Amino acid sequence: MTSETPITVTPKAAEKLKEFLKNEKKSHLRAFVQGGGCSGFSYGLKTEDGPESGDIVIESNGVKIVIDPISASYLNGSTIDYGDNLVGGGFTFQNPNAKGTCGCGSSFEPKLK
Repeated sequence: MTSETPITVTPKAAEKLKEFLKNEKKSHLRAFVQGGGCSGFSYGLKTEDGPESGDIVIESNGVKIVIDPISASYLNGSTIDYGDNLVGGGFTFQNPNAKGTCGCGSSFEPKLK
């Protein structure tokens, strides 16, 4: 199943993700949400060979992303970015569906619908 763009990847994040996927010898990035973290839900990224049944498949800046339908409802309209900082660097989510986030930005509290 292919969808328009529930999630986008910035050019800088795409560059890092393409390199990472190549090194891992995987073709897709899975973006997901799981319970946990200081604010209730946490973001996750992992590499995979391809989609599972029912997954939403998109491509953003040359990166193939798979998302399960439940995670997609929490991530719709989000952007994955990459930033360098004093402690290294990493991927961040900019999520319009988040009511609040924790200090480290790896977890969020969803807006009530």
